[in-house]
Amino acid sequence: MITHASLFPSLLRLQRTTVVWLTSWWRLLQFAVLILSRAFTPSSYRKDNRQVLACQIVLSTAPNLLWFSILSALISLVIIRIVVVTAFSYGLSGYALEMVVRVLVLELIPLTVALFVALRTTLPAGVEFAQKRLTAAASAPAGSSGAVTDPQQVLRTEFFPRAAAGMFAVWLLGAVSCILTLVLTYLVIYGFTPYGLPGYTRVVGQIFNPSVALILVLKIAFFSFAVGLIPLASSYFDAATNPSVLRFRATHGLADMVRMFSVILLIEVASLMGNYY
Repeated sequence: MITHASLFPSLLRLQRTTVVWLTSWWRLLQFAVLILSRAFTPSSYRKDNRQVLACQIVLSTAPNLLWFSILSALISLVIIRIVVVTAFSYGLSGYALEMVVRVLVLELIPLTVALFVALRTTLPAGVEFAQKRLTAAASAPAGSSGAVTDPQQVLRTEFFPRAAAGMFAVWLLGAVSCILTLVLTYLVIYGFTPYGLPGYTRVVGQIFNPSVALILVLKIAFFSFAVGLIPLASSYFDAATNPSVLRFRATHGLADMVRMFSVILLIEVASLMGNYY
């Protein structure tokens, strides 16, 4: 009797946890569909909303583009030098360029860009929206739910510009960092001479065959979707259904961070399997 009595609360907690987990992922899928539909809706690009969208894109990319490019260039120089020196010391100089491109351009830079944009832009945006919803729910008149009166307008004017800006930031920073790393790799290995271009372009072209290039583009795209959508999904749905949960979201946002990191990890594992298996 005692064993059965102690087992039922555990099963109930497990059931509630499972339901909450499945509901959170289902709402994330719903939010992704809503944002995608907003992207193909002409009203999202009207004059008033176009200005908000452009402003969010500039705020998400311009302040971070210069110093992130400098920081990634310095880190890339250190890694390139380490790989090149190590390859030369072991008599593997012919593989130095391929190792640098595969390690940096294909793997480290897209992952670093996604995490950087998430920590700098989208996760703070999700916390900001949660705090706004919490303030609105607290200041609502007694007896009212404090829910959003026009969810479509809020989605169009607030959530869609932030999500699109986060995605664009991943694309732009990823493209700039990859190109900058390729240029620095050439300069470190061959120096300031044009005579190494034929061999350099041949090796890089062999690495970026159609399948590898497609996997890289898809990985950056899925990284941008994860970074742009996951931190904002819970703050959009939780306020409409249960405003009391926003206090935890606004204070920590831990669940969104763990969910986003797990999705990024799965994408990275899938890309590694596609490139090397």
